[in-house]
Order: sequence, then C-alpha cells, then structure tokens
Amino acid sequence: MATEIPASPPIIAPGHTLGSVTDKISSIVLTRRTPLGWWVGFFIAFLLVNVLMISLAYLLVKGVGIWGIDIPVGWGFAIVNFVWWIGIGHAGTLISAILLLLKQPWRTSINRFAEAMTLFAVACAAIFPLIHTGRPWLAIYWLFPYPNTMKVWPQFRSPLIWDVFAVSTYAIVSALFWFVGLIPDLATLRDRSQSRVGRVIYGMLAMGWRGSAAHWHRYEVAYLLLAGLATPLVVSVHTVVSFDFAIAILPGWHTTIFPPYFVAGAIYSGFAMVLTLAIPIRAVYGLEDFITMRHLQNMAKVMLVTGLIVAYGYATEGFIAWYSADKFEMYVPFNRMTGRYAVAYWALIACNVVIPQALWFRRVRTTVPLLFLMSLVVNAGMWLERFIIVVTSLHRDFLPSAWGMYLPTIWDWSTFVGTIGLFLALLFLFLRFLPMISIAEMRTMVPEAHVAEDLRVI
Repeated sequence: MATEIPASPPIIAPGHTLGSVTDKISSIVLTRRTPLGWWVGFFIAFLLVNVLMISLAYLLVKGVGIWGIDIPVGWGFAIVNFVWWIGIGHAGTLISAILLLLKQPWRTSINRFAEAMTLFAVACAAIFPLIHTGRPWLAIYWLFPYPNTMKVWPQFRSPLIWDVFAVSTYAIVSALFWFVGLIPDLATLRDRSQSRVGRVIYGMLAMGWRGSAAHWHRYEVAYLLLAGLATPLVVSVHTVVSFDFAIAILPGWHTTIFPPYFVAGAIYSGFAMVLTLAIPIRAVYGLEDFITMRHLQNMAKVMLVTGLIVAYGYATEGFIAWYSADKFEMYVPFNRMTGRYAVAYWALIACNVVIPQALWFRRVRTTVPLLFLMSLVVNAGMWLERFIIVVTSLHRDFLPSAWGMYLPTIWDWSTFVGTIGLFLALLFLFLRFLPMISIAEMRTMVPEAHVAEDLRVI
C-alpha cells in the first residue's frame, strides 16, 4: 500500500518540462500585447517619477532650505532615505551571491528580480548624496580631488568619502553579476523573438552566445568569480554606511554595535522588500509553480532570524548607553522612549520586533496575505529605525538652548515618494522587457522536480 511521505514544498511544481519552463518565462517578455494592468501600474509609477523631477528641480533652484533640516538637525530625510534604500538592495546580493556559493537551489526562482531590485534601490539611494548639498555642481567643484591649487582636499578619513567608493563598487559588481546571469536568457529571447527589432537588441546584448560547452564553462567561471566578489560587499557596504554614524562623537551614534546590526537590518529590510515584490508578481503573472510556498517560507524564516538580530542590537544599544554611565549617552534612549518622537520609536519597536514574532508560527508563514502584510510592516519599521537613529540623536544637543525639532516638509516627502516611483517604474520596465526568472537556472530544476515527485510516493 502506498504511503505519503511528508515533504517540504517543492522548488518548482512537478509536471514541468524543459520546454514548458522556457515557454512560461519567455512568453511574459515576448508577448506582443502589453497587459492593461502593466500600463496602469507604469502610469502611476511614472506620475511619481514626475513628482521626483519637480522636487529635484525646485531643490536646485531654491536649495536645501525647502527641506525641514535646521540646526541642530542638519541631517534629515536625505540620509534616512539613503540608508534605507541601500539596505533594501542587500537581499539581492545575498540571494544571488551567498546562496549560490552555499549551493542553495531555492534561490533560482527569485534571484533575478532580487538582483534587479538591488540595482534599482542603489540608483534611488545614489540620488540623495548627490542632492543633499543643494548645489551639486558647487559640491563637485569644491570636493573633487583635482591638483591642490586651492589647498582644499576631501577628507579621505571621513566615512562619507568611503561611502562613495563602497556604494559605487557595490553598484558596479552587482550590475556585472546581474548582466552575466542574463546572457543565456538574452540568447533565448533572441532566438524566440518574432520581432526583428527584438532579435537585434537581444542579439547584441547576448554577446554572441551560442550555448557551446566553452561558452557555458566561461559563463560558470565568470558567474562564480563575481559571486565571490559580491559576497564581501554584503557585509562591507552597509558596514561602511554605519560608520557614517559609528565614528562620530555624538551620543546615540558612536557605538560599536552599529556595523553588525546595520548589516542585519539591511538583510531584514531587503528580504521584506523581496517578499513585497514576489507575492504580487507571482499572483499577477501566474508564477505559483515557480515561486512556490517553499520560497516564501524560507524568506520568512530569514526575516525572523535577522529580525531577532536587529532586536538584539536594539537591546545592546540601550545596555551600552546605560553601562557607559555617561549622562548624555543615557539620555538618548530615554529621550527616544519618552520624548517628542516616542510615537515613532514605539512604532518601530512594534514593526521590527513585536509583530514579526508571529513568523514563529507555521500558519503565518504559509498564509500569503499575512506574509505580504508582514513585509510591508517590516519595510515601514526599518524606515522608522533610520529616522529615529538620525533625528533623535541630533534634535537634543548638549545644551538645552541648542535644542530643536525636525519636521519634514512636503518637499522631503515628495522627494522620498518620488524615489519610490522611480524604483517601481524601473521594476515595471524590467518585468516587461527582460525575464524576471532565470530560464537557464530554472531548467536545471526540472529533473529534481520529477525526482521529488517520484519519491513522494513509495
């Protein structure tokens, strides 16, 4: 008598063949009729991009006085949003590079759009360092290290300079890693496209790929080398970003816990954003066979683990302040809990620590709407965390006479919302013109799916 063996959800639903996988993924890109829903979503995102353009144009005309920054809060939404966007991009590199090196096959369905998400998030983050001076062309003139005729050089011991090198390196390696992974799929689209323009464009991007043994060998070597290069960046980039705060002498910032807990927070928010994108995408495009419950459950478990690390970071930060016996240092967590921004502080504790504990329960991890809501809650909580770190450490200076409140203006909000529109617009274009799931890697999962189906019944 046949007995059913309990098994974890499959990586790819049984019943697919090599041809069906290729047809399913490529048909999304090669369809001649763009769905109406895509046009509606892209139109909304494009409107938000216009909001960003108007906000940036007004900023260049008027300067940073249109923002809510003041004395003592000289850093506001610009640095908050920069750190938030950089953090969101981390999950793409983690899923693509580290899980590849660890030979985790469940990454294959989500790595492509996670990598794209990384690039789009870095593009949004890069806007804020460029505009936070208000007059970028003057900043370039004064800060660029040309021959020292004016005896003004950048301070290369500043982590703000390190950010430039870390983030630019991260963007370049991530872009190369993403493009190299795309090459076999671009060749597939080249060969299957019914449009002459499509064949030409995909053909040029495929760089002469013919699928020979030599091509596959070089592809795998290059992909593995780029994964090895990208892996340290997961740790180094957000560590350098945390140094913006950690090496300062300001109470609430100079703490050694920042580098590891910034990295954990980046992975936390990054996986939350992957869930935020993966759940609607699999529903709209009917990809439940490829992005299965196993992927969603694994991402939920990673969120739970990194969320616990973030909670430990919060506790350690408060303990260090108390153990220091410095009255200024001890005042910062007290002010966060009871001061003018206490509502935001307790909201971040609820979003990042309390509510995600529901992920301990399997029923929550396997209920797709709850997972989607959880991902939105975590993204909001991680943004509030960056806001609290920046603002509450600045708005109460050493002397009460220097105290002040920071209130973001409509231009702060419009710039932030505009970058969300830019992120979504780039994502919509990616979904329409490039394969969101790796065809080549998903084809390698087909034999495993058949073996798993055969072993379920003994």
